[in-house]
Amino acid sequence: MSDTANPAEGAEVDEKSRRDFLFATTTAVGAVGAALAAWPFIHQMNPAADTLALSSTEVDLEPIEEGMSITVVWRGKPVFIRHRTADEIKSAMADDGAALPHAEKDADRVQKPKWLVMVGVCTHLGCIPLGNKSGEAKGDFGGWFCPCHGSHYDTSGRIRKGPAPLNLPVPEYTFLSDTRVKIG
Repeated sequence: MSDTANPAEGAEVDEKSRRDFLFATTTAVGAVGAALAAWPFIHQMNPAADTLALSSTEVDLEPIEEGMSITVVWRGKPVFIRHRTADEIKSAMADDGAALPHAEKDADRVQKPKWLVMVGVCTHLGCIPLGNKSGEAKGDFGGWFCPCHGSHYDTSGRIRKGPAPLNLPVPEYTFLSDTRVKIG
């Protein structure tokens, strides 16, 4: 009897390990190929660069004098930024206790009392209220007035009179410095 292994058994083992290697390699190459083929389809679902650019707006507040308002565009909507006077702040805080259709305290609507930032779209039918420019009607409460259906907003943008069901919305914003705000 010979101690040598059967050469046929060795070839069978080599054949099995070679087959396993080829199977694993083919599977790995196929998976990488599928991922590379799928990437363009997945990537096309990301928002376009122009859409990402509209997602936030930075505004320099330095040129806005006390008592002035400006309108900027964010996500295709007008945003009113008002540098409120001490009297407007006092009036808005005093109205916290008034009977409001959509009760919200002034402090919950502003981060810094002198700066009011809100989306300038009436919550009734989507009109743009007057009162942001000098000489425009400011309504019965000194804030904004929507002439389409008669909604009156106060100096904090809260609905006080008329058919609008909600206050003018406050967008997400952060102060980058004392004179710069980022909306969105």
